[in-house]
Amino acid sequence: MTIEKMKNTSFEKADFDQWKSLAVDSLKGKPFTKLTTNTLEGIDIHPLYYESCNHQNTSIIQQMKEERGWIIAQQTIADDATSFLELLKASIERGNESIVYDGTNPMNWNEDELKQLASLLTEYPSYMFNIDSGDSILRVFDLIRVESRDKVAGIVASNNWAVPEGYIKLRTRGADLWDIHHAGADAVTELAVSLATASKLATASNSFADFAAAFFVRFAIDTHFFMEIAKLRAFRILWKAFAKAYKIDDAPVIPLAAVTSIRSYSKLDPYVNLLRAGNETFAAVLGGADIITTHPHDILTGPSASSIRYSRNIQLVLREESHVGKVLDPAGGSYFIEKLTEELVRNTWTLFLEIENAGGIDGFLLDDHLLKLTAERNRELASGKKSLVGTNTYAELIEVELKDWNGIKKTERPAGMFESYRQKFATSQPETVILTFGQLKDFKPRADFVAGFLSTGGIHSKWSPAFTSANEAVAWLEKEKPDYAIVCANDETVQSVMQTLLNNRPAGIMLDVAGKFNDLLVAAWKEEGLTGTIYNGQDKIAKLQSIHELCKGGRHK
Repeated sequence: MTIEKMKNTSFEKADFDQWKSLAVDSLKGKPFTKLTTNTLEGIDIHPLYYESCNHQNTSIIQQMKEERGWIIAQQTIADDATSFLELLKASIERGNESIVYDGTNPMNWNEDELKQLASLLTEYPSYMFNIDSGDSILRVFDLIRVESRDKVAGIVASNNWAVPEGYIKLRTRGADLWDIHHAGADAVTELAVSLATASKLATASNSFADFAAAFFVRFAIDTHFFMEIAKLRAFRILWKAFAKAYKIDDAPVIPLAAVTSIRSYSKLDPYVNLLRAGNETFAAVLGGADIITTHPHDILTGPSASSIRYSRNIQLVLREESHVGKVLDPAGGSYFIEKLTEELVRNTWTLFLEIENAGGIDGFLLDDHLLKLTAERNRELASGKKSLVGTNTYAELIEVELKDWNGIKKTERPAGMFESYRQKFATSQPETVILTFGQLKDFKPRADFVAGFLSTGGIHSKWSPAFTSANEAVAWLEKEKPDYAIVCANDETVQSVMQTLLNNRPAGIMLDVAGKFNDLLVAAWKEEGLTGTIYNGQDKIAKLQSIHELCKGGRHK
């Protein structure tokens, strides 16, 4: 085709009905609703978004963000104050832009170390979280001369600490959503709690201006990429509405700090955490966070110099390669994200009003709400509805280091179910075989599934030869004498061999079958000695525990 023909060629405009018709055809009989994903936030994620976005919301989001880009806030991780200062200076030379201190495991600071820190505080913004009012690091704010205190900017999250005079750029009262996020909160709950916390602080303050000048919000960013982008954008719209409720038309800009969540981190395959950290950091960038902290991939067991460097470089690479820091709202204009933002705003405001009607954040039964969300997350992970690569899917059969590092707040993580299981049964795994029948194409899908299923519990399995009859399998079992065997074949073959296997298998071998079969048929097999079934969507933790309970005394391989 010549360039002139290309210029004069036009295409018929496609509409949603045409797209839906093609989508339905591709589903081969499955319902169109199969393409819709339901979230814990009560939002349905549709397969296609084609309606124009709300430009008013985009305008609000841009008004509520003071500057383009973000501050790289790499946490300095050290065992003592001297090392902290050395590592802090080195990280600043390599791209870090701020002082980040976590008081979970406080250090002792002497006068000389505090003076060195004081000089840095007037040059770089500082972000200090989980600070006890008795932490010796807080004495640094008494050492800075009064005339230099207006140069100190950042956040110090410490309850019951009286801020010395002169620190007009230091924010000390806010909504740190780290705890409730790791207690199971979804995006709507985090946003609603941030507003409820703001309401409590504003009510106790002398004026809205005084409250807003000291207020900050810190969100933990999870791996639900688009939801987390929308969460940060939604807060800016909600904050504008919140201020308007206090009759403040020109809402002050509130800094949004973001930190990568460890709720989706796992000790079982820590290098996958590096990918999660990149996903979460980029979501924070696109969502418009002002300050971003990226946790090292091995933060759960103790970070190394290289993992700290990797986490810092995630932000540096994103800044240099994506250029998204050059615009105020990188995600603005995406129909999907705009719609998701709108739905988060609507659902959050409803929950916020519910919290307020219950007497505010102190009167609302938040713990009960979080327990329900946590239970649902755990169910989704245990059943495989949600994947955590390296943990509940594609698990590696290697020895894993499951120690805890005391430099970060202890949190409950969904992956903890699998970690505890692997640790408990690390030295008592049953000798396991997968009994295969027929041609490779007949049994391989189920055999692969079973091997993967068992590997999430650290159970090694080996495949048998491909048998042509049940008697061959029985003879092989007599020779191998495993603790546990799973029958893998197509449905027709399974039904033809099960009776012989059940009647003649060697004593002491636990026998399962892979796949979902008629309940009456399974019940009949169980009467003959079948232990159970393994199938997609099953509660893996419950099944794995059952295997070990029935295979006590199994040999470790």
